[in-house]
Amino acid sequence: MKVFKGTIAALMLSCGFGVSVQAESLSGTLKIFSDMANPAPRAVMEGMAERFGALHPDLEIELTVIDREAYKTQIRNFLTANAPDVANWYAANRMKPYVDAGLFEDVSEVWADPIFADLASTKGAMTLDGKQWGVPYTYYQWGVYYRADIYKELGLTEPANFEEMKSNCAAIIESGRKCFTLGSKNYWTTGGWFDYLNMRTNGHDYHAKLTAGEIAWTDEGVRQTFANWRELIDMGAFIDNHTAYSWQESLPFIVSGDAAAILKGNFAVAPLRDAGLDDSKLDFYQFPAINPDVELAEDAPTDTFHIPSGAQNKEAAKAFLKFVVEADNQTLINNGANLGQLPVNAKSSVDDDKFLKEGFAMLSSNSPGGVAQFFDRDAPAQMAKAAMEGFQEFMVKPDNLDKILARLDRAAKRIYK
Repeated sequence: MKVFKGTIAALMLSCGFGVSVQAESLSGTLKIFSDMANPAPRAVMEGMAERFGALHPDLEIELTVIDREAYKTQIRNFLTANAPDVANWYAANRMKPYVDAGLFEDVSEVWADPIFADLASTKGAMTLDGKQWGVPYTYYQWGVYYRADIYKELGLTEPANFEEMKSNCAAIIESGRKCFTLGSKNYWTTGGWFDYLNMRTNGHDYHAKLTAGEIAWTDEGVRQTFANWRELIDMGAFIDNHTAYSWQESLPFIVSGDAAAILKGNFAVAPLRDAGLDDSKLDFYQFPAINPDVELAEDAPTDTFHIPSGAQNKEAAKAFLKFVVEADNQTLINNGANLGQLPVNAKSSVDDDKFLKEGFAMLSSNSPGGVAQFFDRDAPAQMAKAAMEGFQEFMVKPDNLDKILARLDRAAKRIYK
């Protein structure tokens, strides 16, 4: 545990941090539990505690940092028996068990503050039963990272819709390459493909209802998603034997130019750059529209703060949540020297990094359909495992679709009951 208490002048000067949140009279102790145990995230968490403490000199802040894997196993126990005032967690379905159990506080009152208009992209991910249960502090984009030099060689442009995506793919295959590298040895990578194809075919709301168990896997909308997926499979869009590779092991195919693109989160950029793909060779585009009648939605896994229902200092906790989402704070904690991800606040700024800038613009202004968290965060763990195993099987044996969907429907009836 680390305790933070100090004077405003000393800490603000040492941090070089402009204060735009009005200081208010808070006292007592604010207990924060965090899973940011790795060095850079831990420094971010300690920095936030210090700056918030500087704003409120009569408030003592006790920060307890727990290893992330241990945190996952301990969270239900400490929320039940020894609740802190603020706790890290994740959005959407990952927070649902604690909302349903009455362990997270309704913070809709906090979201009524005008500052939260600048966090509209994630409001849906923080909402259950029409109420908000936490606030976001960081996320990152998913999308298609592609070899710009190969596209230039073949005279291709970024696709505006699925038809153009398939046309590009046909030209790439004709040149002797594959369109997409993929490592599906770990099933979760197929979840990204399902997320985008389903959200582009049926929309974010449909996708959310499916992962919540409100739509049958045998529904015609789901079948249309798989029909669109099969078009890519049948034309040979994906590398051979992708079940033999992890996502990291699939990267050499794009580095060598044997594949032209990868659908992945922004975490893929660093290893691709390290392998020699500079920004003249690597570029990014938003997964294109399939059904023009649905708004574009994105996968953007979001990390969050919550107030446990058993918190003792809820007034200070609510003030901390407002501080977390402030534009200046989110700019600072997400910069390249800290988390190296994206601020959720649309008024924040991002580092001078090509992919962070493109992702921020996309999520802030071109994802009107909303933000999903990724399949294995949006669906319960048992359902996610069963479904992603089915996705991998479909990619290898697409003729098994009816059996796969019937199996997933049976699993859903068991898991969601």
